[in-house]
Amino acid sequence: MSSYVLTCCSTADRSPEFFKERELPYACFHFRIDGKEYNDDLGQTIPFHDFYQKIRDGALPETSQVNTEQYVRMWEPYLKEGRDVLHVTLSSGISGTINSANAAREILADKYSERRILVLDSLGASSGYGLFMEYMADLRDAGLSLDELYKWGEEHRLHMHHWFFSSDLTSYWRGGRISRASAFFGNALGVCPLMNMDNLGRLIPRRNVRPKRKVIEEIVREMMNHVEDGTAYKGKCQICNSDCMEDAVKVRTLIEEKMPQLKGKIGINSVGTVIGSHTGPGTIALFFMGDERVN
Repeated sequence: MSSYVLTCCSTADRSPEFFKERELPYACFHFRIDGKEYNDDLGQTIPFHDFYQKIRDGALPETSQVNTEQYVRMWEPYLKEGRDVLHVTLSSGISGTINSANAAREILADKYSERRILVLDSLGASSGYGLFMEYMADLRDAGLSLDELYKWGEEHRLHMHHWFFSSDLTSYWRGGRISRASAFFGNALGVCPLMNMDNLGRLIPRRNVRPKRKVIEEIVREMMNHVEDGTAYKGKCQICNSDCMEDAVKVRTLIEEKMPQLKGKIGINSVGTVIGSHTGPGTIALFFMGDERVN
């Protein structure tokens, strides 16, 4: 057992089995839909398909971040065991949960003055945040100390690329990010916004692409532009989707054709209920380790 515990939040969008196998405790965000509040528990309470169908039927989910008390409850048992804590948060560019984590750290610091709690901003989201946690768990298991792993995270978080496209713009209109007319004509014409995360961990629209076949090619091309060694890339890769598995499989197939030396099979996860509350159905995201994100 390591002398420290590595923790994260549910918005890392990997499966419950992944977090259990890799010994990564996580704190749940929350969402409210159809008048009821739920934990963002990785599809265990509400299956992802049912959640996205509710949005298609007109539901408007609302989300809330992990609060200070949740962090205290998650970390305190490990501190009592005599273990330190390294917590990695969802990007501060899209959430204020890092503030709750830092507040919890201050509360526990006095009570457990001999223990250390380090909080690291992932500057990432969804399964990109989850893939970053996988790399960190690998290094923890290889024997890196708490300080060494924290330093690695600081130095490599901007090397984790996040690329997204959406083929259904309805939720962008409902959330006030585009006009109703833009959503209507975009959907009718098959326009798919291609987006990525910048160096401040914000989701930034880059360009509109049509049709969907073209944006699938574009997102894979962006991967080849940013990974080390291009088509000879040997690192890891993850994809997630918001109830559009067929498109996710097409992206995976194209990547595997162009990059046959990838390390391990490309996992396909679901965009979780918190991130998915804002994207809605029809979103594909691609994550990989590459050059440094600069803007």
